[in-house]
Amino acid sequence: MVVADKYNCAKSPMVCRTAKLMGNIFAFTAISQDKKRSDAAIDAAIAEIARIERLLTTFNEESQTAMINKNAGIRPVKVDNEIFELIARSKRISDLTQGAFDITYGSVDRKLWNFDTRMTQLPDKETAKRMVRLINYRNIILDEHEHTVFLKLPGMRIGFGGIGKGYAAERAKAVMRSHGIESGVVNASGDVAVWGNDQDGKPWTIGVADPDHAGAIFSRFQLTDGAVATSGNYEKFAIIRGKKYSHTINPKTGLPVTGIKSVTIICANAELADAMATPVTIMGINAGVDMVNQIKGMECIIIDDKNRLHTSNNIHLK
Repeated sequence: MVVADKYNCAKSPMVCRTAKLMGNIFAFTAISQDKKRSDAAIDAAIAEIARIERLLTTFNEESQTAMINKNAGIRPVKVDNEIFELIARSKRISDLTQGAFDITYGSVDRKLWNFDTRMTQLPDKETAKRMVRLINYRNIILDEHEHTVFLKLPGMRIGFGGIGKGYAAERAKAVMRSHGIESGVVNASGDVAVWGNDQDGKPWTIGVADPDHAGAIFSRFQLTDGAVATSGNYEKFAIIRGKKYSHTINPKTGLPVTGIKSVTIICANAELADAMATPVTIMGINAGVDMVNQIKGMECIIIDDKNRLHTSNNIHLK
């Protein structure tokens, strides 16, 4: 998880508020001399995230996402431009990460994984591979003319758990800026979008959470007009025969990732930051850092299972 450093929200002109949305705690910070404007901007941001949640949820059978899944292997489903474009962007990220990011991850058989104290062994490789056989973003067929989405195989499912919070944070930021908020933060449970400067006129200070100590900061850096997201094994994991296994599953093998405690991505857009954190974890330190170094405007911070720090080329930590 990534958190902005603690700021004095009681000190004008900063207004802060939290809300539970998309099953997570979202924190909103607005800086404006007009408190009413800040409150209205945060109200609008909350309403926007609630709208996105209704669009992306798989828990409501009437949502477009649920309809896509329900008709897997049967027929294409006509969708709004917003969800069509989000799926199209997701497929491009899948191409970029060679399938390490894949919204058809929802097709995995969850019975294999609970990642708690009851989990005492891994499945064998053949079973694990069989459980992820339906994960393949190439089997998402998009028709740009008809604006339809079709999952080719029965049983396939898409889900936006790897990109949805970042998309919501980015949209909330846009809404708040449209309401005249020139500096602020949207923190979607660790997927953070910032713009402008803090109340002292300085870039926002972002803290990277210590994966071994809840609430503690491992390192800090400053950021304005950018986004940060972290994927880590410190919130949900299993320990089997003394070895710690992340809840992150490699979609190609069906087996959990090891060796990395957390990956933090810094770039201009919260949606992209959110989507890239997990694939870098799956790809591993060397391949992940090498990929990030080739993407203009993107940086990463990796903490391995021995608490060693690995960073991309242009990172400067405190």
